[in-house]
Parts: sequence; C-alpha cells; structure tokens
Amino acid sequence: MRAPYPRPAAPHWLTHPLHGARGLRGPVPWAAVARGALGVGPVLAALVAAGQTSAGVTAGLGAMFAHINDRPATRATRLVRIGLPALAGAVGMVTGAWLGTLGLGAWIALALAAVGLVSGAISAIGPVCSSAGVQLMVVCVVGAGMPAPEPPPVRAGLLLVGAAWVLVMSWLLPLMGLFCGSVRRRAGLPDERRAVAAVYDALADLMAAVGTERGQAARRRLTAAYDAAYESLYGHRVPLLCPDAGLRRLRDLLAVAGALSETAVTLMWEGEPLPARVARTPALLARSVRTGRPPGPLPAPAPHTAGGLAAHRAVLLAARVFDGEPAPAVGAVGPGPRQRLRRVLGPAGREYAARVALCVGAATALAKSLPGEHWYWLPATAAFLVKPDMGPLVSRAVSRAFGTAVGVAVFAGLAALLGPLAGADEVWPVAVAAVCSALIPVSVRHFALQTAVLTPLLLSLVYLGGDRGAEYARLADTLLACAVVLAAGVLPGLGGPRAQVSVRLSLAVRATRDHLDRVLAADAPYEVRLRLRREAYRALADARRAVEVAGAEHPPFGRDLAAWAPVVAALEEIVDAATACGVRLDHGAPPPDANLADRLRAVLSDLADAVAARRPPADLPLPAGASLTVPQLPLGDAPCATLADVIAGLHRARHLAGSRS
Repeated sequence: MRAPYPRPAAPHWLTHPLHGARGLRGPVPWAAVARGALGVGPVLAALVAAGQTSAGVTAGLGAMFAHINDRPATRATRLVRIGLPALAGAVGMVTGAWLGTLGLGAWIALALAAVGLVSGAISAIGPVCSSAGVQLMVVCVVGAGMPAPEPPPVRAGLLLVGAAWVLVMSWLLPLMGLFCGSVRRRAGLPDERRAVAAVYDALADLMAAVGTERGQAARRRLTAAYDAAYESLYGHRVPLLCPDAGLRRLRDLLAVAGALSETAVTLMWEGEPLPARVARTPALLARSVRTGRPPGPLPAPAPHTAGGLAAHRAVLLAARVFDGEPAPAVGAVGPGPRQRLRRVLGPAGREYAARVALCVGAATALAKSLPGEHWYWLPATAAFLVKPDMGPLVSRAVSRAFGTAVGVAVFAGLAALLGPLAGADEVWPVAVAAVCSALIPVSVRHFALQTAVLTPLLLSLVYLGGDRGAEYARLADTLLACAVVLAAGVLPGLGGPRAQVSVRLSLAVRATRDHLDRVLAADAPYEVRLRLRREAYRALADARRAVEVAGAEHPPFGRDLAAWAPVVAALEEIVDAATACGVRLDHGAPPPDANLADRLRAVLSDLADAVAARRPPADLPLPAGASLTVPQLPLGDAPCATLADVIAGLHRARHLAGSRS
C-alpha cells in the first residue's frame, strides 16, 4: 500500500499568529488586573459624573496608555516606564492640538510626517523610548483630529493626570486593606524577587544540562532570565533615587548568579556531567531567594578542573553573600548616553524614522481624502502598526485586522443592546472601558488579543467624545492602515527586517569583540569581564530575537533572513569559548600570543563593520588554531583550554556572513 503524500507545511509567515497564541497560557497577573480595574474606569466615571466628559476622555486615554506600558518592575522602574511615555504623549497632545487649530487642511499630513521623523528616531534607543515614540505619534494624531473644548496645555495636563493616577494606584494598592488579602496572595512574591529566583532556576537547569545536548538551549534560557532580572532591578531607574536595602540585597544575589553563570558556561564547555547533588545547588539558592531563609549546606563540584575550581569558589562566594556579605559590584549593563545618541542618528534611527513618517503621512493624506470628520483613527492605527517590536509585519497586520474586527463586533453588539436604555447613554461606555482596562495586563500576551481588548476601550472613549455609530467605519480605517503599512514594508531603506537584523547583529559582534578583547588582555578586573560577558550575551539574545522575527516575515519583506541564525550561533560559541578561556587564565594559564590576539580583534571588528554595512567581510588572515595550556593545579590536572574553538567560531561566522551578504 502506497504511503500517503505528506501535506506541505504552511509557511512560517502565515502561521506565525497561531504560533504566538501559545503565549496566552500562564498565571493571571492579579495585581496588574486590579490596577487596571481601578485605572481608566474611576477616572472616566468621576469626570463624566462631574459633567466634564471631554476631559474624562483625555484623562482616560492617558490612563489607558499607562496600563499598556505597565510591566512587572520596581516602583522606581515603573515610574520611568510609565512616566517617560506619558511626558512624550503630553508633548504630542500639545503639538497635535496646536496643529489642529492652524487649519492646514490636507497639508497636515506633512506636519504629522515631520512628527513621525522624531517619533521613529527616538524609538531606536530602546524599549521604553520606543513606547514613548509611539505615544508621542499616536497622541499627536488624536490631538489634531479629535475635537475638544479644552486648550492644548489643559489637554496635555489631563493626559498626565490619567497616567499619574495609574502610578498612584500601583503604589497604594498593596497598602489597601481591601486587596491585601486576595490580590497579594494571588500575586505571590514581588516581581523583582521572583525574577532573581527565576535566574537561579535557570542556573539549575543549565547545571543539570552540562555534558548533554541541552546545554546551549539551557544557556539561552539563563540569558533570558538574567536579562529580565537585570531589567527589573537596574533598568530605567530615576538617577537621583537611591535603592533601598532590599533592592541592594537583591542586586547582590543577582551578582552571585552572574559569577555562578560564568562557571556554569565553563563547565558546559568542558562537557563533563555534574553529580545530581551538585546540580541542585542553584535550586537551593532559588528557594532561599523565594523564602528569605538560609539556603543550608551548598554542595560544590570537586575542583579537579579549572571549571570545577571556579565553580567551587563561586559556591563559597554564594554562601558568604547569602549569609549577609555584600557581593562584588558588577556595574551597569546597557547603552550609555553616547550609544543612545548614535542609535538615534545612526542607520537604525534614520531608516525607522523615514518609515514612520511615510506611513503616518500617507495614512493621514488618505484619511483626509475620505468623507467624514473623524479622520484620526487611520493614521493613529498606522503609527501603532508600524512598530516593529510587536512581531513580523504580516503577522501583526493580520492580528490587528482580526482583533479590530472582534472588538468592533463586541462594541457594536453592546451599543445595540444598551444604547436605547434610558439614562444609560454615558454609563455603559464607562463600564466597557473599565472592564477592558482590567483585561489589558492579560491581553498583552498576544497582539490580536490586545487589539480585541483595546478596540472596545477606544471606541468607548470615542463614543463619549461624540463619534457615535461609526464602529464599522473604524474597522475600514484599520484595514486601510494595514494596507498602507504593508505597502511601505516592501520599500527598501525604511528600517525593514533586513535593517533590524543588520543593526542587532552588528551590536552583537561588537559586544563579542569587547568581551574577547578583555579576556585576551588577561589583566582586566574580574568585574569588568563579567559585565562585558553579560553585555555580549544580552546583545546576542537581541540579535537572535531579531533573526527569529525576520524569519517569520513574508519573503518580499525579509527574504531568507532566518539564515542569519547560524551566524548568531557561531558568535555564541565564541563567547562561550572566551568565557572558558578567561576562567583558565584566572587559574594559571599563560596569556595568549599578542599577535594572535590582535588578529582576532581585527577579524571581529571587520565582521561588525561588514554586517553593519551589509557587505561581505574582508578576507583577513586568520590562524588555523592555537592553544592555551593550563599548568598543573594543586588539586589535579586540568584539561587543555584552546583558542582553536574561538578561531573555528570566527571562521564559521565570517563564512556564513559572507554567504548572506
């Protein structure tokens, strides 16, 4: 009997929205849901009840954006994550409302396109600035197109009032007796403590995977957990706000995890499986982080190799720090002011700024040519949709269209059911906004679900603002915005997937070079080397995510970009090998040949420039191999640690980069 023909697999760009639905599972963030329930609804209800419906719409819009930007974080971090985009939105409101009073007609498309240049450029700095750039653009469009009786400065102040209310609720909610029992029990540990414990859980997985094929995947999960913990404890903090004792304690525990992770990577490179009792050591530390109790006796590996000796010392350091001693300061990780300015003025900032300006300008011109007074929905949707960190272009366009259709259908059904009721003309939209606001923390797990939740909320605000009975017109505007953004995606030189991969991969190569440079120097302080290794892994994780997103793009938008994944893997091998070399240098290995070190630095520098310029790397001379022998240690013979692994990774990365350019 002949076997049936296998069904051809659907292309990844088509099935990506369905794959993203896997992220819908997970615990409900009850604390964030409580903040959402007490955010938009009360602000909107209070001002509507006071007869200030227009003011309530603007304040509700500010609270909605604050909930979208609300992520697990400390108080100081949340202040920046919500406050900075809110300030950008206030600037956008003043600018847009002022443009709306000039009577520019169709020429307002050029004015909004100019704002799009600024919005896109600052979005290239990082995630928080990306949120600020989007809020600047969207609120500017709304301010220009949505009529309101308040003057522009008052409208900007109302927007900030809504965001400030969400911040106040995030600080006061844990202190309110009504929620201390239910919400805090459901929420469990504070976000930052949970993030540090997750790092030790990932370390335990990596220790258990030493000597197996699961090592690289476990190391990537450790990198992701460390990135999340670092973001929670360090990221986007107010400079003048000093950390309290609890936060300093968690930073010390995270620094110990960094030392343990270096030894774990070295043990993984040596390839010898660890005894089960030793692999459980990070799990004991994770339990101590969660409970606040001492971890108890900590098993350490026998120091027969350089990696085992480093792990033995790292476990002793963990025992001292968990007993109350301060940990060595590692320092800040991430771009400084000069790097941020280079991102704004560099190719990434310029190209994405051009894309935002083109999409918003074209969408505004198209909306102004259509009948109707409320034209702002189309360009505001385009400004949301063009944001690249929401997934592949086709995927987010499909998700946006589907989510908007569901949200419009829900709102239209509620309007038909509750609209005719006497005295409920302003009550039910407030209730819909309150319910949708509470669902925002759950909806952020998938772009289609987020759109389906935000659409009824926005339509409620629009309904209270006077735009009634136009739900299906808003759906048509959304579909037109999707068409505009998709059309802009095929144009070259507009910060598309290829540019995203090029920028992220170039930064990853430079971070790899800096880390290898410190290792080969053999005289860098341990804390500096640890910080540079952390930056290298973080940049490589960003590059891998960019490649994965690009791999799910439709071929016209990013042809064959998934083939850059082996280059990222080769760079990860280089960082792993350099980490192992650094540990061996710490334990008596002789420094490498100076000429070899210079050639390795030159190769990585040229590879970074080639990726950034999208050209094949130069054929620089690269040695076939070299070794770093480790002398006999007091506790036994250590295996030979070679630079041949680094050099092999460089050969592979250059060959792959040359074939992709």
